[in-house]
Amino acid sequence: MKVLVTGAAGFIGSALSLRLLDRGDEVVGIDNLNDYYDIELKKSRLARTQDHPGYTDVCIDLEDREGIAALFSEHKPDSVVNLAAQAGVRYSIENPLAYVDTNLLGFANILEGCRHNQVGHLVYASSSSVYGSNTNMPFSVHDNVDHPVSLYAASKKANELMAHTYSHLYRIPTTGLRFFTVYGPWGRPDMALFKFTHNILAGKPIDVFNHGNHRRDFTYIDDIVEGVIRVLDRIPGPNPEWSGDVPDSATSTAPYQLYNIGNNNPVELMRYIEVLEECLGKKAEKNMLPLQPGDVPATYADISDLVRDVNYKPDMSIEQGIANFVDWYRGYYNI
Repeated sequence: MKVLVTGAAGFIGSALSLRLLDRGDEVVGIDNLNDYYDIELKKSRLARTQDHPGYTDVCIDLEDREGIAALFSEHKPDSVVNLAAQAGVRYSIENPLAYVDTNLLGFANILEGCRHNQVGHLVYASSSSVYGSNTNMPFSVHDNVDHPVSLYAASKKANELMAHTYSHLYRIPTTGLRFFTVYGPWGRPDMALFKFTHNILAGKPIDVFNHGNHRRDFTYIDDIVEGVIRVLDRIPGPNPEWSGDVPDSATSTAPYQLYNIGNNNPVELMRYIEVLEECLGKKAEKNMLPLQPGDVPATYADISDLVRDVNYKPDMSIEQGIANFVDWYRGYYNI
């Protein structure tokens, strides 16, 4: 099928595009190559797909309403995977309007493109950040998530609400995926593993927030991509048992679904750092700091719905996943 992938120069978007091409799908990849982080890394990711005969590269902003409408009209994708977003919890505290532009206005343009071009399935990235102040573990897609603690999280919750509205009004099948702390080769420089690796190799201290008491459900990039592929191939339908008297957040009377994609195995941040030190053969100097605004102490994904519906459970260990990242990092930067 023809799949429109937004954020195709991004960490997940690039890896997903490769997998789709490998299995014979046609990919229309869009990205605006913004400078939130190293553009050269984004270009290097794109270089992995651009020469493939099934890949079409388009440089465009999601906020470009006319441009996005024309793109949908020209390419007529069968499915859409929306991974483009202004990412980062901490950045959203300093630059909130960037999240309004890309994550809200941009997503609305994607929804309109799906509405007017008979797209068969929209899969979109949400985030574990939507769980916000929730403390009941593991986090379930059936739980209420009305207390986000960052604008990034609020924008992702808004995406879920917007998608439900379009599923309800226009019967567009939509599936939202709450990703849990994605890591691995070709990752994002603004994320902990990348920053830690850079600083440890450079002999600089690493910032360890919440005094190292974080627990994260670290999820390897290949596991994320496998989950996206399986969900993409499963078009959601209405839940015949859904009731407005006891509303289920994860399903609807509309063709709408939410899933967590996480490793279902929270790891102490200090253990994560310990594994990285072992892989690098070098100890980190740690700068212990308090919990940051907008951050949460722990994440833990309940993936029972994912296992039930698409028979998939991420399983990469952090020991192997971090080793794979370090091998890539040393090779990419010739260190």
